[in-house]
Amino acid sequence: MSEKIESSGIGEPHFADHDYRPVNFHPENFHGIDVTENDRKMAFIDGGNRELVGAPNFSVQLNRVYFNIFKGKRRIRATSLPKKIEFLSATVARFENDEVYYDTMLFPVSDRFIEFLPDPSDLSFNSFDRALMIGRARASVSRAASVARRFAEWSFARFIVEKELERGDVLVMDGTLRTSVKNESDYALAAFAAAKSKGVIFSGLSKSSRLFTTTGVSLIGAVKWLAKQHGVEAPWYYHPVAISLNPPLKANIYIVMLHPRAKRAYRYEIQAEQARDLSEKDLNEIFSQLSLNSSDPSLPGYPYGLIDADDNARVRKNELETYRIMILSEISSLGAWEKISRHIYAVDTHSILNMLKEVI
Repeated sequence: MSEKIESSGIGEPHFADHDYRPVNFHPENFHGIDVTENDRKMAFIDGGNRELVGAPNFSVQLNRVYFNIFKGKRRIRATSLPKKIEFLSATVARFENDEVYYDTMLFPVSDRFIEFLPDPSDLSFNSFDRALMIGRARASVSRAASVARRFAEWSFARFIVEKELERGDVLVMDGTLRTSVKNESDYALAAFAAAKSKGVIFSGLSKSSRLFTTTGVSLIGAVKWLAKQHGVEAPWYYHPVAISLNPPLKANIYIVMLHPRAKRAYRYEIQAEQARDLSEKDLNEIFSQLSLNSSDPSLPGYPYGLIDADDNARVRKNELETYRIMILSEISSLGAWEKISRHIYAVDTHSILNMLKEVI
């Protein structure tokens, strides 16, 4: 396998998304990062969700969105917003005109969180929405339910920009700035508009990348190989990779290696309209702050702000039992257990077998 990959060469960047025009590889696209302290703050945001009770026709999930603020390595206290918002979502199947739709209702854990959540009317989807489907199969109700958490990330990000950050600061979402699901672009555009109005740079960093080159190899791997061949030492960023042809909803893509001991490079994005106005000095300051924040020995080269956000947003298995008991007790007290359980029993045998294995 390694010989086949080696013989294919690195090719050139390839994008299936026609809103991007690839730019051929060139060593001059590497830019060293002169790591220096500056006054830009960085807010990092991530979300997590997990199913509490589910069946083919409904899914009740616990959702959480968390953010932090850093200036380089130093954590900054939030002044106006809760660091974490939590809410329950209930997604239920509905049959209409020979089609199955999924509708989601939201229940914030605290009334204080209501204003940060998306409008439930934006969380209604056809089960054959291509953005939710995997292959040709109907999208599952649990997959449709997970959209609420992503929309909440966009919504909360806008408030973070407006309430916690100043001109020149940077917001970093976990993942790309790409939108795919119906109505998602509305929340993204609202967040982008808030950032543009306040002069806050809106960005995202992806844990992983599935981008390819024209020879079928990893784009990230190809850029790392190019850096090695030309003696480019980290920290660095590589740009341009592609030209954005739809700036309002697209991003400028950078490949970044943020620490001298980093083994991994990452895809980093800045909202395209904002990126066009950034000078080399601006970019160096942004990447300096990212680099300073990416020196945690557990994963050098990956921002600690995102490590912390992932840890605090993650919904762990051992957290679910309290909520699950509460929900099932409420169902039982309403006299609806028999009606609900017949649907749960349609999908829970795998879980029963797993529990039996643990006991044995």
